[in-house]
Formats: sequence, structure tokens, C-alpha cells
Amino acid sequence: MIKRRRYLDFLKTWREKQVIKVVTGVRRCGKSTLFLQYIEDCRTAGIQEDQFIYINLEDLSNEELLDYHKLNQYILERLVKSGYSYVFLDEVQKCQGFEKVVDSLHLLKNVDVYITGSNSTLLSGELATFLSGRYIQIEMLPLSFAEFVSSRDPAEPLRESFNRYLTFGSFPYLTQLPDNRTIYNTYLEGIYNTILVKDVAAREGITDVSLLEDITRFLCSNIGSPVSAKRISGMINSSGRSISVNTVEKYVRALTESFFFYKTDRYDIKGRNLLKTLSKYYIVDTGLRNFLLASESPDIGHLIENIVYLELKRRNFRVNVGKMSENEIDFVAMGDDRVEYYQVAASVLNSETLSRELLPFRKIPDNYPKFLLTLDDIPAYANHQGVKQIYLLDWLLQESDKLSDLSFKH
Repeated sequence: MIKRRRYLDFLKTWREKQVIKVVTGVRRCGKSTLFLQYIEDCRTAGIQEDQFIYINLEDLSNEELLDYHKLNQYILERLVKSGYSYVFLDEVQKCQGFEKVVDSLHLLKNVDVYITGSNSTLLSGELATFLSGRYIQIEMLPLSFAEFVSSRDPAEPLRESFNRYLTFGSFPYLTQLPDNRTIYNTYLEGIYNTILVKDVAAREGITDVSLLEDITRFLCSNIGSPVSAKRISGMINSSGRSISVNTVEKYVRALTESFFFYKTDRYDIKGRNLLKTLSKYYIVDTGLRNFLLASESPDIGHLIENIVYLELKRRNFRVNVGKMSENEIDFVAMGDDRVEYYQVAASVLNSETLSRELLPFRKIPDNYPKFLLTLDDIPAYANHQGVKQIYLLDWLLQESDKLSDLSFKH
């Protein structure tokens, strides 16, 4: 199995600290495996087997533990009398009232609590208030390109690895399957159906799944392009079906809450404020998009833009689309103490294309770092009057292992 070292280091840093550790992310991105890897690391560090209590609440054999009273009692009976007990609750949202169990455990001495969930509203609203100040959250994504490359034959050309990464995506289990398009697509179909049926339709009470699928495909076709609920509603209504803007908004929100898509707002660079119209959406995994749109020609520009968006999130940036007068910057990436600007293009070997990509940078009134990422395999960084042009694959492999790069929030 691929060691998710950055996430493991995060859990290790917070081990035995008096906060609940929450890991969220799309299904099959590796949350359960992360817990198992972490437990193995703890064993290696000398922690005894009876100190671990691991419960997967999607496992049918644990069905009776979906009653939070029984779940609480089950855990209490297994706590060790000396030393720490480490409690892992996987897909905890399956248990209605789980927050009462988690909060109760948090009050006990020498109990270290870890939970996972596949919905971004796991710790929102009243629940966030209920556990306020008592948890720390990290959002997990499928494999980075650096992690993906580590799973491949070292002799495989880097560009070939990237093409595979771009085409079939980066869900961890794919790296253990035979190199076969049919097998990959069967696996991706299973993930897609599970997210739509379990995490979106069932949770939101959506009965018209075909309509939900239409909206999903529309967003897939328009990653990296401005999208509005009104535009989606108009497209569906023009095909003879009827859907309101409010219903579209509900469906799209459910898709983002399940981590299937990420909404990215536009940011006025000059005015330093977020704009409320024409957001963009990026999918959690390009393999899912390619599976759903198999009959369409791949748009390499928007696909690599999607890859860059996800990587910036991995590096703990808050990512927006930049607006500067009439021009647009692909990404304004904001960290705790830094801002970076990014343009993404398949190639800028054509001088007109290069000028077009550089133009928005020229109008930015500050001196924060500016990067142009392309698939042009240039021998070294090119510098265009302060704008660094970098080969995309090199940039993706610059993944930092510093804890400060991990995406987490209180």
C-alpha cells in the first residue's frame, strides 16, 4: 500500500492531544486505509494491540452499533485501564447521534479519538457548535502525482505515468489493479454509483436520480468554465424536462458536500473581495470525469487545470479564480502568509498563446509570485519578466512534506 506520509505525519503530530481528529474526503480516497496505516505505525512505536478500538460503521457486522447508546457502551467496555486507548470510528455519520459519543469520549482521560466521514457537513451547523474548539479537521484527497509515481515501475517514462494519472485518475486502489481500461472503468463506475446513491440521493431525499446524473455530467463537461444554476436549469428545461433554479442549487450543493465537486469562487484581485456570480467547479478526480464523458473528446487544458487546482488544495492554499479588469487568472492561491498566482496551459510554444497567457499577469498591481504551468518540457525554468514558466510534471513532483503544507482547520 502507498504510505500517505503527509496525512500520517499530521495524525502523529496530534496524537494524544486533547482534540478529536476528523478526517473527511470523498469515498475511496483512502481514509480507512490511512487509519490502518496509522495503527500499524503506532504498533511499531510500541503501542499494544488492546489499546486500539477500530470500528467501521459501514460494516454490516457493526449494524447494532448504529445506535449511539450501544456504540458508546461497546467502546467503554474495551478501554484499557492503564495507558491510552485509541478509538477509531470510520464513516461515523452512519450513526445518528454519534456526536454525543464522540464528545463523551473526549471528556475521558487517556482516550484519543479519531473519526472519518464522507460528507463536508459532518461538522457543520449545530454539530460544529456542539464540538467547538474540540476537534481538528483534515480533508483527504486521492493520490497526488508524486504518490502515484511512487506506485509505478521506476522505469516507466514520467510522461506515460502522467497520462495514466490524467486518464484514469488517482483513487488509491486503482494502483493495485491490472493495467486494463475495462477493469479501471468498472471500479470507477462503482465509486460513482456509490457517491450518487448513498452520499447524494439518499442523504438529500432525491428520487429523480437521472436528473441528478444530468447535472453531474453537465458539471463534468464544464470543469474550469463559469457555471450558474440558471444556466444548468435552462439546459435541462430546453431538453423537455422541468427543473427550477432552486432545485439545481440543491443538487449542486449536495454534490459538493459529498466532495464530488469543488466550487471555486471568483476573486477580484484589485478590489480584494470575492465575487458572488459565475463560480467554477472542479471534480475530485479526472478519472471519474473521463469515465462519465467517454464519448467526448478530452479537453487537455481543462483537465490539467483541474489537476493543478487539486494540488494547490493539497498544499494548503485557499484557491479562487482571479479577476483583473477584463482578464482572468486561472488561480489565486492564498496561504496563511503568502499569495501566489497561476496560469495553466497545455502549451505556450506558439508566441501568440504565450502572450495571451502572460497578459493577465502584467495587470496585477502587486509583486506576489507568478507561475505559468505548461506541458512544454523546457530544460529549465523560463522567466518572462518575473513570471516563472515551469514544466507541470516538475511542479507536481515538488510536493512538500512539511506539516505546514497540510490542509487542516479547527
